[in-house]
Amino acid sequence: MVDTFEYRPKFVDIRGKKPTPETVERAPTERPCDQIGCRLKGAHRAPKARGKENTEFWWFCASHAGEYNRRWNYFEGMSDTELRDYEAAERSGHRPTWKFRAGRGDRLSAAQRNFDKGARVDPVHLFRDGAAAARAPRERHLGRLQVLALEALDLDQRATPEVVRAKYAELVKRYHPDSNGGDRTMEAQLHKVVRAYQTLKAGKLA
Repeated sequence: MVDTFEYRPKFVDIRGKKPTPETVERAPTERPCDQIGCRLKGAHRAPKARGKENTEFWWFCASHAGEYNRRWNYFEGMSDTELRDYEAAERSGHRPTWKFRAGRGDRLSAAQRNFDKGARVDPVHLFRDGAAAARAPRERHLGRLQVLALEALDLDQRATPEVVRAKYAELVKRYHPDSNGGDRTMEAQLHKVVRAYQTLKAGKLA
């Protein structure tokens, strides 16, 4: 039986290197390097000028892109004023900033302007002392059960705790059997009044 002889060199010539994608000549359909005379693929972009970093580019191979970047000076041609403005914008990452002061349209500024003009218009009572400021009563936000409880006592939603207690005492006296000669026909109405009062008391409205 004869084996086919296969030659295997003992040493490998390492002088020859395979071309890398950055050094191989481009195919006819690929973008060329913008460096004059270069026949490689232009795979790396570089801005053409300051202010056009996101709109206009050169396309270079890796070698010419490195050369271009080494020569690039972003601040070339800037005046001293432009340099100072750039440094100021750099501190905030070139993002818009605002001063911490009241705007012309907010309530604080409106109240201050009215007060300076002598007008007695100060809706949030910022520039008048508490004794002189007649604060408008805040509208209460009541739950459904509290509204129904007030209706059971024949009261509106603006009733104060004093009014609620006085009304409760009046209705209990009216519907209690002792006030009606032992007649219990109004007892159901009495229980309704008591439950309504307990609901309002739990919500600190009585």
